Amino acid sequence: MAGENVQAVDLAQLPIPQLNQLRSQFEEEEQMLTQSLAQLKGVQSRFVESQECVEKLAKKQSGKDVLVPLTSSMYVPGQLAETEKVLIDIGTGYHVKMTIDEAKGYFDRITEYITKKMEIVQKNLIEKDKLRQVTTEILQLKIQAHQQQSAQQAS
Repeated sequence: MAGENVQAVDLAQLPIPQLNQLRSQFEEEEQMLTQSLAQLKGVQSRFVESQECVEKLAKKQSGKDVLVPLTSSMYVPGQLAETEKVLIDIGTGYHVKMTIDEAKGYFDRITEYITKKMEIVQKNLIEKDKLRQVTTEILQLKIQAHQQQSAQQAS
């Protein structure tokens, strides 16, 4: 595994340019993790919304008039043909016919899975932020020491 080759590095021993590069790397990784977290939150909210729609559909009766969205701003009239079963998009163009209870269970499982992934990303984001902060502090101390050393040599 890649984790087996990880070595601890004493940040205080690194020169200023390497510390700058390392801080930039941590900032980029933080940005990527923040974007991933935002995407996961968006996906999670879509699944929660879908689950709420399934629950609302369970309360409806067959034959009820509805508006069917063709686009985000165009609807056509329709009627509910069946309210005991729904067609769920499970990804990559696959759809599965499920009962209302099966659909609720599916959305519960997928939401729980996404929540766990979000927790992992959040944990990694916190770790990267701490590493960036430590690197920044050491970098600032080294720059101050270098400036003091240059000032002493100039006098």
